[in-house]
Amino acid sequence: MRGIYTPVTDIRRKVFTEVARMAYEVNELSDYEQLMRELPFKIIPGEEKSLRSSIFLERAIISERVRLAMGMSLRPLDESVPASEGLEHSVIADKYYEPPLINVIKFACNACPEKVIKVTAMCQGCLAHPCQEVCPKHAISFRNGKSHIDQSLCVKCGRCVNSCPYSAIVKTERPCAAACGMGAIHSDEHGRAEIDYDKCVSCGMCLVNCPFGAIVDKGQIFQLIHAIKKGEKVIAIIAPAFWGQFGEKVTPGQILTAMKQLGFEGLEEVAVGADLCAVEEAEEFMEHVPARQPFMATSCCPAWSVMAKKEFPGFAPYISMTMTPMVLTARLQKRKHPDCKIAFIGPCAAKKLEASRRSVRSEVDFVLTFEELRGMFAAKDIDFSQIPDTEAHYKASAPGVGFAASGGVAKAVEKVIQTKNPDREVKTVYAAGLRACRQMLRVARSGKYDGYLLEGMACPGGCIAGAGTVQPPEKSRRMLEQYEARAALDNPLDSEYMEDIELLYEDPENWDRVSRH
Repeated sequence: MRGIYTPVTDIRRKVFTEVARMAYEVNELSDYEQLMRELPFKIIPGEEKSLRSSIFLERAIISERVRLAMGMSLRPLDESVPASEGLEHSVIADKYYEPPLINVIKFACNACPEKVIKVTAMCQGCLAHPCQEVCPKHAISFRNGKSHIDQSLCVKCGRCVNSCPYSAIVKTERPCAAACGMGAIHSDEHGRAEIDYDKCVSCGMCLVNCPFGAIVDKGQIFQLIHAIKKGEKVIAIIAPAFWGQFGEKVTPGQILTAMKQLGFEGLEEVAVGADLCAVEEAEEFMEHVPARQPFMATSCCPAWSVMAKKEFPGFAPYISMTMTPMVLTARLQKRKHPDCKIAFIGPCAAKKLEASRRSVRSEVDFVLTFEELRGMFAAKDIDFSQIPDTEAHYKASAPGVGFAASGGVAKAVEKVIQTKNPDREVKTVYAAGLRACRQMLRVARSGKYDGYLLEGMACPGGCIAGAGTVQPPEKSRRMLEQYEARAALDNPLDSEYMEDIELLYEDPENWDRVSRH
């Protein structure tokens, strides 16, 4: 479903656009309250249903989406609560995400069945009945000449699915649960999706794979625009996965101009932080592996590192303590501009979780996805075709840019190590998607990856496939490769920002790596 413009995508776009427009154009609390009541009717006009069983249901869901986009919480289902409940706590320029970040709008959920194998009308009742022969639990019998599965005996192994010559047996699973690499989604007492937040790492894969648009993350568009209107100097730092997200022909220079039209003070590239991250992870790897630990895992993806610490707590000391590119870039800007606020713009829902940590809050004030930023562009009627191209002055290396795709972090770190120590062999392995990451760590536990650098990314394909992206992942990969090819530098060590690295630490001569994250 990724990369297909669906009614769910359209609804998300309209909600972000209208919330951004409201934040830009309105000032009084009472006016916000009125608009929050009106927006569902603006987004879903008319009298006839178009998407669900009732137009009233459609509008009720929109109302909850608006609240979440403004950083507010879902309303209880068993109480009469106005749409603007708690609004006074959101009409501010500073607001951190309140848990939970990822939410299920219960009355939008289809109560999809959990994993099940069933026989379709395509069954031909063949003489060979291979489905019955391969079933290890004898769950398959023939009734009226057709295959029948006893669900009380079926263990969902899928052997019958693979053996049927007519593809008449199918295996289905709730899409959000199938996309969740943590096994964090189950059914509540009504069969609706429910998230186990002890397992959830906020990767956002469930929300972009729910065909009913029932899973939604909270946003900070509202607070960010209030900070801009208040006169705060807000500097945007944009993740390297941005290339192509706002149109195949949209250039970095046009994006810079558009960001200033939105009210941002400036735009910096997180890929320069990726360069610094690659250098520091390389130094950390050379210092610690294998002298002090068997392997080292990258730290860039917050969902991956949280998963590793939750499920493999013994490996926590082996995860790099280098700050993520987002934090490195943000800290660098705050040291240069002490009075600024930082808005990270990227592809990732989990970065919202990372920015809410107490150790990161002082560096990153806002986190928006590319999808949310697109809503801001629409709210201000920005037409990129009318914006002349200008020099963007992006100065990251090609490997720094490559952080956005699976395998890119490992390649960048390897490049630095080979430059600093040409005689050292560097062994790397990478995995994308939390299930693949978990398997990689299982292999590491067996000792097969001793001496390796392990790169993990929660989203299949890497950041270019994050939950907040706009373009199809494969198209994003191609665009990213073009961007890499245009980079002026081919080694993170050549970054001019290496001269500023002392700004990142209180005591650059005697800093302790473990205390930095």
